[in-house]
Amino acid sequence: MAPLVVFALLCLCCWASLYFLLCAVNGSRSHEWNCRLVTLVHGIVAICITAYIGYVDGPWPFTHPGTKNTPLQISALVVSLGYFVFDMAWCVYFRTEGPVMLAHHTMSILGILLTLWLGESGIESCAVLFGSEVTNPLLQTRWFLKQTGRYETALGDAVDVLFVLLFVAMRIFVGGTMLYCELISPRPRFFIKCGGVAMYALSWAFMVDIARFAVRKSRSWHRQRVRKEVAAAAANGHDGKMD
Repeated sequence: MAPLVVFALLCLCCWASLYFLLCAVNGSRSHEWNCRLVTLVHGIVAICITAYIGYVDGPWPFTHPGTKNTPLQISALVVSLGYFVFDMAWCVYFRTEGPVMLAHHTMSILGILLTLWLGESGIESCAVLFGSEVTNPLLQTRWFLKQTGRYETALGDAVDVLFVLLFVAMRIFVGGTMLYCELISPRPRFFIKCGGVAMYALSWAFMVDIARFAVRKSRSWHRQRVRKEVAAAAANGHDGKMD
């Protein structure tokens, strides 16, 4: 376990160093801007590694949950553990996140620690990490678009639609299938199954907020369409009077 502790501390230092480097380079930007850049980098790294683990290196998480951790799985989990500890500390210090996000970080940290301690179930933990992070780049892109005044554009709408669709597909449908396979398999430990249930329940907590956002967004699009139709009708009426 000692090498894993050293590796985790090294990863934590790397993520923190990247943040402080960005703060030094982007001095005109806010602390949150630079932290979200770190979050974006972690999201891309985690997606690439866990996608390779699930689709290439194996085993397939839906059919082999509870199997012994591989070196690549351990590496991916430790890298993300270092990030989650860094981001948790940052969020607590700056008080930027609510209880749901803090609960997500806490369960992610505990889940990774449990997987590393048991030495098994790394494949489904990597699958959960992939499902959790696959929407992260879109979420950060949305925030950066808002900060730069480009959110109220076609690009902002496309990001929102893709984020909602991807979240529902990966966190609810694929995540639900993954949880079912986890629960019916005799291999995973009881605590791992409980963690899977907790993470899936948390996904539904996020889903409630996303559903509310989707309703507000659809209403906003409807109001914009009505305003455009009214403006077009008024312009046509004005043209008719000119004729």
